[in-house]
Amino acid sequence: MQQMIWKPNVTVAAVVQRDGKFLLVEEETDAGLAFNQPAGHLEEGESLVDAVVREALEETAYHFRPTHLVGIYQWKHPVKALTYLRFAFGGELRGYEAGRPLDDGIVGARWLTLDEVKATQARHRSPLILRCCEDLLAGRHYPLDLLVHYD
Repeated sequence: MQQMIWKPNVTVAAVVQRDGKFLLVEEETDAGLAFNQPAGHLEEGESLVDAVVREALEETAYHFRPTHLVGIYQWKHPVKALTYLRFAFGGELRGYEAGRPLDDGIVGARWLTLDEVKATQARHRSPLILRCCEDLLAGRHYPLDLLVHYD
């Protein structure tokens, strides 16, 4: 019998704060409507930085320019047999494509204060959402050159 090889799901997230509010997405999940940062899975051949730029655009219609790494987070889903390895990026928005269709399941981009993020924890896709917001506010700021992508 062949043994299954375990590997984490590598994901990226854009952690954006503007005018005291955080950019989140409201999305349809198996458990109902939930909040997340603009985030998604790394695709084959893609760099982590390119992945977060793509995911932010696909889920919010905002052009995101990552300027630093906020943190790297490992989280095991409490119900599913999945572990996520999330690379969270801070940065800035560089434009918006009004009318751009968003990814399937995305209801829309939402701007929430930290208090609103805390108040909606029961609807978060994971505990990483609040943690990433708090880490950004705490000044977690690591240079992008920590990440090396070989083609």
